[in-house]
Amino acid sequence: MPNLSQIVEQLKQEAERLKRELGTVHTALAAFGTAPEKKATVRRLSAAGRRNIAAAQKARWAKLKGGKQNIVAMPKKRTMSAAARKKIAAAQRARWARVKAQSKAA
Repeated sequence: MPNLSQIVEQLKQEAERLKRELGTVHTALAAFGTAPEKKATVRRLSAAGRRNIAAAQKARWAKLKGGKQNIVAMPKKRTMSAAARKKIAAAQRARWARVKAQSKAA
């Protein structure tokens, strides 16, 4: 049975061989005009850009929190009435009943 150091050495040699093969494959692909895919680059925002965005957001919050008294507050989220929810739920139950009836008939 080979010892651990021999196994490690064999694995290193195999890794080197695979790297060489991969290099040949990349070269062959480049000859055909298809280069291997590159990793996507991360778009970075400049410090000035971040300052501009922060200043604009602070201005929006100041406007909402009340620099002036006549500014309209942010609109509230719409809520659905209980009757509307019941109507939609009943329509959905009817749709499912039709689907189940068709699958039983088929």
